[in-house]
Amino acid sequence: MKTLVKTLAAGLAVALLSSTAMAQDIAVRGGQVWTMGPQGVIEDGVVVIEDGRIIAVGPASEITIPQGVQVLQAPIVTPGLVDAHSTVGLTGYLNQPDDQDQLDDSAPVQPHLRAIDAYNPHDRLVQWVRELGVTTLHTGHGPGALVSGQTMVVKTRGNTVDAALVEDGTMIAANLGAWALDQDSSPGTRAKQMAMLRQALVAAQGGADPEEDHLGPGERDEDNPGRRDLVEEAFAQVLAGETPLMITANRMQDMQSALRLAEEFGFTVIIDGAADAHLMLDELREAGVSIILHPTMARNEGELENAAFTTAAVLAEAGILFALQSGYEAYVPKTRVVLWEAGFAAGNGLTPQDALASVTIDAARIIGMDDRIGSLEVGKDGDLAMFDGDPFEYTSHATGVVIEGEVVSTAVR
Repeated sequence: MKTLVKTLAAGLAVALLSSTAMAQDIAVRGGQVWTMGPQGVIEDGVVVIEDGRIIAVGPASEITIPQGVQVLQAPIVTPGLVDAHSTVGLTGYLNQPDDQDQLDDSAPVQPHLRAIDAYNPHDRLVQWVRELGVTTLHTGHGPGALVSGQTMVVKTRGNTVDAALVEDGTMIAANLGAWALDQDSSPGTRAKQMAMLRQALVAAQGGADPEEDHLGPGERDEDNPGRRDLVEEAFAQVLAGETPLMITANRMQDMQSALRLAEEFGFTVIIDGAADAHLMLDELREAGVSIILHPTMARNEGELENAAFTTAAVLAEAGILFALQSGYEAYVPKTRVVLWEAGFAAGNGLTPQDALASVTIDAARIIGMDDRIGSLEVGKDGDLAMFDGDPFEYTSHATGVVIEGEVVSTAVR
């Protein structure tokens, strides 16, 4: 990264000059502060946080640090990293049935399953990604069903899910292609997948009375047809433009089907995965769709046989908004780390600036949170990550993490 690491004095490794772990008024000084905002990269910069929000950002020569606040220092300071699509908190690190809540395969279409009801803020994976600079997760139900459930946005701290929660019901997660096919039941083909999605959307167009009592999934009361149906209500929010439908699609044919469905029903679609994106750049750009790209280092097999280290750079060159993700792994440790995924993309054609954007401000834009997170600007949440060198270099370490002014990690990872 072009002089991302400007050597500081030997003593400028992360230094805590006050030991108050829960301080809300702090200042962070960096040899370089990568704001990912209008100020760009600030040499010898300072970020001041008060009551969890950023109140000042700029060169150290121009910023007065209030007396008595905690001061942290690091060679490199960036916004807290944003994971644009994860299952962390639902997939537990033990990889045992009792901590795997990312998928319920009892029915193919379950948009009413809420991530907030399954998220475990104490799972070790939450701490692990936090120590590596990830301060915000867009997490929820994963692949394996046609419509697996809802997602949410959380900060990687908090003793309870309510304390971690930023937004509930951020998107509804759907899946097209082989990962969501069931040869023993339904859907068994891609045509049936699309037919089932259309049927669910058509049913939602009729509308359900939100004031009536709940029915079970898919149930109807013939004596009182106005009673609530949670499946229809979830899809009604998609049709109303209140909730995007995030469709995991890697094959070109599945991506085209997702765009066709969105145009047919007029809803907002986010394409997730997109291994074949390089084969249909013009269509994606014309549709104005955002992409949550597969992890850079995802295995090139099956649905991902066309995945490549260079796809992120291709999308950036094409002017298509995208973010990188950790995604879902079926094996231990259950998650990747977006810092490393962005690093590999930066080593394969993506500029360092675009690589960092893909896990900060661009990720925040795609999940609808760029008014709060993703860049170091006055008024935004005081979320920062600190590094002892170029964040994308293998030999560098995350040395400190701050979430809304709270020092949540001083581990060197």
